[in-house]
Amino acid sequence: MGLDQLIKDCQQNSIKAQEQLYRLLAPKLFAVCLKYSRNREDAEDNLQDGFLLLFSKIGQFKFQGSFEGWAKRVMVNHVLQKYRTKGIFEIVSENMPEEAEVEIETEDVPMDFLVQIIQELPDRYRMVFSLYVIDGYSHKEIADMMGITDGTSKSNLARARMILKEKIEARQQGKSINAK
Repeated sequence: MGLDQLIKDCQQNSIKAQEQLYRLLAPKLFAVCLKYSRNREDAEDNLQDGFLLLFSKIGQFKFQGSFEGWAKRVMVNHVLQKYRTKGIFEIVSENMPEEAEVEIETEDVPMDFLVQIIQELPDRYRMVFSLYVIDGYSHKEIADMMGITDGTSKSNLARARMILKEKIEARQQGKSINAK
């Protein structure tokens, strides 16, 4: 059975098709959830809730463009909405210049450490960092998605990069440093 037929069956509320689609997409969408969640447990919760939302909205998919891209967008928006309702995006701005470009040397840093320190970032920094650096959204798109200004998005990204740089440098020097 092809993906299009699987989607059509899901649109008809076929439990078997939903299970197959879940098995097909769960690993990729879990990786998305990990980027935006505080820890593995939150990511698992976000994945489960996100799939419930995806199945309730699957009728909106019009078979134009990538289904995987559409599903990823549903998942990202679900996680952002969850955090938005908790009020973590309400900080209006920070006193950091938008232009502050922080270079991070990750060449000799293990991937599991990078994932860990990204997850340790404060929520709004982690969200902006993941949206901008990993998923390639513009500051304008991030601002619209999170209900913040472009300048706040840029400032949050710069602060996230500074925190990550400090943690990487501390690791390279054999120290431990907590997120700020």
